[in-house]
Amino acid sequence: MSMTVDAALAERFGLTGGEYDKILAVMGRTPTLTELGIFSVMWSEHCSYKSSRIHLRNLPTKAPWVIHGPGENAGVVDIGDGLAAVFKMESHNHPSFIEPYQGAATGVGGILRDVFTMGARPVANLNALRFGDPKAPGTRHIVDGVVRGIGGYGNCVGVPTVGGEVNFHKAFDGNPLVNAMTVGIAPKDRIFLSAAAGVGNPVVYVGSRTGRDGIHGATMSSSEFDEQAASKRPTVQVGDPFTEKLLIEACLELMATDAIVAIQDMGAAGLTSSSVEMAGKGGVGIELVLDDVPQRETGMTAYEMMLSESQERMLMVLRPERTEAARAIFEKWDLDFAVIGHLTDTGRITVTHKGVVEADIPLAPLADDAPLYDRPRLVAEPPARLGWVPDPEGIGNALLHLLACPDLASRAWVWNQYDSDVGGQTVRGPGTADAAIVRVPGTRRGLALTTDCTPRYCQADPHAGARQAVAEAWRNITATGATPLAITDNLNFGNPEKPEIMGQFAEVVKGMAEACKALDFPVVSGNVSLYNETKLPSGLRVSILPTPAIGGLGVIDDVTKAVGYGMPEDCDLVLVGELRGDLGQSLWLREVAGREEGAPPIVDLVAEKRNGDFVRAQILAGNVLACHDLSDGGLLVAVAEMLIASGVGCELVQPRYDSPPYHAHYFAEEQACYIVATKDGAAMTEVAEAAHVPIRRLGRGGGDVLSFWGGLKISVSRLREAHESFFPGFMGN
Repeated sequence: MSMTVDAALAERFGLTGGEYDKILAVMGRTPTLTELGIFSVMWSEHCSYKSSRIHLRNLPTKAPWVIHGPGENAGVVDIGDGLAAVFKMESHNHPSFIEPYQGAATGVGGILRDVFTMGARPVANLNALRFGDPKAPGTRHIVDGVVRGIGGYGNCVGVPTVGGEVNFHKAFDGNPLVNAMTVGIAPKDRIFLSAAAGVGNPVVYVGSRTGRDGIHGATMSSSEFDEQAASKRPTVQVGDPFTEKLLIEACLELMATDAIVAIQDMGAAGLTSSSVEMAGKGGVGIELVLDDVPQRETGMTAYEMMLSESQERMLMVLRPERTEAARAIFEKWDLDFAVIGHLTDTGRITVTHKGVVEADIPLAPLADDAPLYDRPRLVAEPPARLGWVPDPEGIGNALLHLLACPDLASRAWVWNQYDSDVGGQTVRGPGTADAAIVRVPGTRRGLALTTDCTPRYCQADPHAGARQAVAEAWRNITATGATPLAITDNLNFGNPEKPEIMGQFAEVVKGMAEACKALDFPVVSGNVSLYNETKLPSGLRVSILPTPAIGGLGVIDDVTKAVGYGMPEDCDLVLVGELRGDLGQSLWLREVAGREEGAPPIVDLVAEKRNGDFVRAQILAGNVLACHDLSDGGLLVAVAEMLIASGVGCELVQPRYDSPPYHAHYFAEEQACYIVATKDGAAMTEVAEAAHVPIRRLGRGGGDVLSFWGGLKISVSRLREAHESFFPGFMGN
């Protein structure tokens, strides 16, 4: 590959003039092309977090049950019985815009590897998806490709996709978000880490062969899009889920031995990041001989092999005496196995190809001297709380309108393309509970899993919106009866070089930190995705809404005690929590009143903890038949979702408020609130009041009609018809 290494090429590789000068100072000479490539990906936003890590340090990451927090391939928490849950969420936003199917598929493949590389067998996948306006050109194509890609990869690997979220907004027209989450189970005393050790130990490449796909994928993910985005298609990786399944089984078989010293997925930046990070964490050097790298294309250069992001590949450091036994395992699974180097005591990465030294770089500066920016921040004044808003449609019409809107309509078209039951451990899958419940194999214990975020709240007030995202994840886990343990996050934002974007980011991290501390819900892993911004042909640059997606994990000791939100006949409905009637940033305001304004809902973290702990205790005591938290759409939408899930109707009592308008109380998106179905509402009310937990009667379940106190009636079948209408009409099937 003939390229002149200079400041202009460095700029093409995403490096600033100052960063290139720093490279020259580190090297004491002009770098080779391969060396420049290594610096460019390791110092990219995607790999170095150069704009975000100064803020991420403020997140709480420790708790007695946290085994490994941020810094490893995935977070690890103790779930009892000598077992650990290993989990993480990562983005594949830019690739999924360029090539929706492969972008989403390889996003799933990458996050699976982050989990099983630590010795965990994957047991569940989730996702958080954001798409543009359904009416915008191209949205349908992206939705179709992304959903098929997620389903195609996960289904073939044999890991159930058990939950997630799908939302639409015009801000995502040119930049969809595809955030993938995987959860695995491992013995807590058999967690595998990435720090290399043992001078002379062999460095081993396993999995698929290396090709030219995905070169500079990390750099591409650290820049904005423009109207030429399609030209970036070669930077998108191509996945093979069948090989991934073999890789999972081979790695887990080898992990049952004592052969592995360190192991790392070849993810973003491929062989470069895996080798640099393993050696750097271990404080050793590494020497690679690229002639020995398995290749599926001819004539590959050192630059191409070091930067390729071909999928289904791992890098290991093995005990020398176990190398041949390891080779036999991988050859049995029909996977490539090659010794491509060894560890040294030099503190450098040395790369040779065809007898030529293509790279010789001190490792410490690749990490320690990576740029760290405290970028200028502009924090906008939060909007005022919204006052009275007139009701233009009436309560019944508004409810049907909301149930049919893109952000609230049934996602059955999506989850029906995912195998949510493969493996046989899914207790509650999509559309049945506020969080998915997956049994820990061989036990009665279960994991409760969810992904949550409300970007419109974060756009209006990033600090409050982030508090809400964490609180909703905590609440959704609690609503099943599980105890929330920890979160992973995927922080999706626009261009960090713009002060208003960095202002959003900093405020989001502050809000997350406050909620995590108040709810004892630490952050154990995560991902930052910046530059989610698109230059339109008109020259206008459009940023996504700030989207700190939260992946939550909890545990319940007995999965038979977990509840969903499908309610039975002959039950009392009560509301735990308080209604304020504030419609700011609600879907009712946007979809019915045609306005996007006001402050988002108030997030009272003390009330969240108090109300949630009460509800969880009632569930575990066997007093709750069904439970659903209030979120998008407010109280009446939550009630309707419970009725649709069960086919059972209910009669609502007259709202007990000081004054109308009743629509504000029905559709405000209150926080710290749960609708609970119970056999004896009076008894639960007595217990709640004794604990100073706000509670009120809502009505009684039964029949097949939703009846309002004023005489309005809507059949459950009509609610379901509205709820299920959007996706089949949008996707044409």
